Amino acid sequence: MVSSETGCTLIGGSLIVLLVAGYFGQQFLPAPKPKIVGFDLGTTYSCVGIYHAISGLVEVIPAQRNRSCMPSIVSFLPNGTILLGYDAFDHLETNPKYTIYDTKRFIGKNFSLESIKKIQEDYPFEIIRNENGYVEFIISDNRTSITPQEIGSLLLKHLKELVEKYLMISKVKLCVLSVPAEFNDEQRNATRQAAELIDIKVERVISEPTAAALAYGLHKRDNVRYVLVIDIGGGTTDVSLLSVQGGMFSTQAMAGNNRLGGQDFNQNLFHYILTLIDDNNKDKIDPNFLQHLRIETEKCKLDLTILDQCIINSKWIITRKLFEDINKDLFKKILEPLDRIFAYINSDINDNDEDNDDISNRVTANNIDEIVLVGGSTRMLKIRQLIEDYFQKKPNIEIDPDVAVTHGVSIQAGIIGGVWPLTVTATEVRTAVEKIHIET
Repeated sequence: MVSSETGCTLIGGSLIVLLVAGYFGQQFLPAPKPKIVGFDLGTTYSCVGIYHAISGLVEVIPAQRNRSCMPSIVSFLPNGTILLGYDAFDHLETNPKYTIYDTKRFIGKNFSLESIKKIQEDYPFEIIRNENGYVEFIISDNRTSITPQEIGSLLLKHLKELVEKYLMISKVKLCVLSVPAEFNDEQRNATRQAAELIDIKVERVISEPTAAALAYGLHKRDNVRYVLVIDIGGGTTDVSLLSVQGGMFSTQAMAGNNRLGGQDFNQNLFHYILTLIDDNNKDKIDPNFLQHLRIETEKCKLDLTILDQCIINSKWIITRKLFEDINKDLFKKILEPLDRIFAYINSDINDNDEDNDDISNRVTANNIDEIVLVGGSTRMLKIRQLIEDYFQKKPNIEIDPDVAVTHGVSIQAGIIGGVWPLTVTATEVRTAVEKIHIET
């Protein structure tokens, strides 16, 4: 019979051997290739990332034109060619009827005929309602249609092939997907289908705010209780209040505007430039020039995050002050979801607490431990200043906001894959919280 002292010695010796083996494995053996990838299939941009064993680093694979992400756009040309990302973006003006975008807004959702007619006013491509009440898009003159899931699968296929080429592997089989926190089970399952259409098994679906919090390692910090994730992408603004405890994330409140994002700022600048063109020449503007102008306005907006002014079409000077004046109404709307979040969470506390005078349970701007910025539009200096003034503290911007969610889903992929170094387990607890929609 082995004594307890001998047993402890054996266990201790085994642990030492394991640690020594792990050390030498890290030093001399090649790192195993990632088994699971992280996809961020976004409304406006999509990206893919991988978690590297041993180094513990996340790498976002350049999606297109040496950029981390690519536009979530697919263009179907008359000759049968299908273009993706920036290549499709180049055809927004020249092939508007069959260049499809914003499909994530429709995935897994039922629509009435009346709502489809209203939505159609916002898009140049044709949107139809199938017999089950879901949206499809017309992509050819012979009335061929495609679903949001199929559009998503085309984008994911491109990202999947990039990873396979980069890692020199035959096939990516497993992934983690991010979805908006407000997505219900049907929308989550429809997003899963986009991956399953290209034969990828979805190991887990996590919300975008949770992914962003994971990216910053907030699941490993004992001094963090409340995290506010502010996500301003190309088409939407979403604010999520998360509570963190023992590596578990739960959403306490959500508010947002589904019609407020970077594209709206671009559009205002685009229309401002059009007002500068002589009225006698406006009828002569061709689609190629308009597409060029859209690209120039997007570039100008990005330049103004680091420069005081930019020049559009080698002709019009746009200062940061002018850009902010053009978009002053949009900037005013940025803080509204924050007000609504705190009003909601504290009214809920008051409704459930017996002692309504006890303010110790209330969540205010002062007791938010971390403010995380997500989405490329949070690069705008005016937005960062508005948020800093609101909370009287600087938001966390250590990770590129374009890829913060991608970092998070890649870390979750590493956790599930159990790769070395072992990462603190993180879990998302689904809640029944409903998003507060702010109408534009």
